[in-house]
Parts: sequence; C-alpha cells; structure tokens
Amino acid sequence: MVAKKTRGAAAAAKKATGVPKARIAAVEPGELAVRPGEAPWTPEEAGAARAELQSEVLRLRAEISSSEEALAGLMRDSGDGAGDDQADTGTKNITREHEMALNSNAREMLEQTERALERLDAGTYGLCENCGNAIGKARMQAFPRATLCVECKQKQERRH
Repeated sequence: MVAKKTRGAAAAAKKATGVPKARIAAVEPGELAVRPGEAPWTPEEAGAARAELQSEVLRLRAEISSSEEALAGLMRDSGDGAGDDQADTGTKNITREHEMALNSNAREMLEQTERALERLDAGTYGLCENCGNAIGKARMQAFPRATLCVECKQKQERRH
C-alpha cells in the first residue's frame, strides 16, 4: 500500500512539473542532459549558466521598469497634443509603439529566462521541449534560454 502511495505522489509530481519527483529535490550538474560524446556538465559550468541567467533576469527587470516609466511619460505627453501638427502626433505614436514593442520583447525574454532557471532547478535544462532529446551543452552555453534542439528549432522556423 505504501508503494502505491509513493508511486502516486511521484506520478502526480511528474504530471504537475513534467519531472519525476525524485529529480525535483536536488539535481547534480552531471545529471543535466548532454548530447552523445559531450562531457557532462561540471558544477562550475552549471553555476556559470545559472549566474548568467540570474544576471539576465536582473537586467531584464531593470529594462522593463525603465521602459514602463518611459511609456508612462509618453502616455502623459500624448494627451497634451494641443498645437501639435500631424508630424508631431505621428512621431509620438511611433515612439510609443516602439517603446511598447521593446517592453513586450523584454517581458518575453524575461519569461524565457525564468523558465530556463526553473528547468535548471528541475533537471530538465538542456532537454528539447519538443522532441525530448538533448539540446547540446555547447548550444546551452551559447544560448542559455534555448528550449529546442537545433533540428526542432529549424523545423519551427520553416513553419513561420
């Protein structure tokens, strides 16, 4: 009976996170996915990846905050269009739209970066979210937010 409960808890943990319960607790760097022929992740390499991702989170949060302040100023200024000609109004609109696009891009990158940190903690860092194969340590070191292997990324880009 105890074994059933344990298996049930592990299955529930896996269903909720996509990771078996045993892997949730503590993942050793050497357990992270690598492609055949690649050396396992060392604690230093995993630490460097974590540090880079955490630094990126801080940078993106600051960028989003700054962008939101700029957007608030642009929104205030857009209401006071007295005396503006069409060119001034158009310039303000383009500037506001550009700032909104930058803000949206930064938010998306922040989400990807936070997801990469979660995957690092869960032990799924370096696994393709599409096919489940290893992405490759070299690719993860070059692009720490990668969630797809090169093959799946190429397929995705061909579809768009």
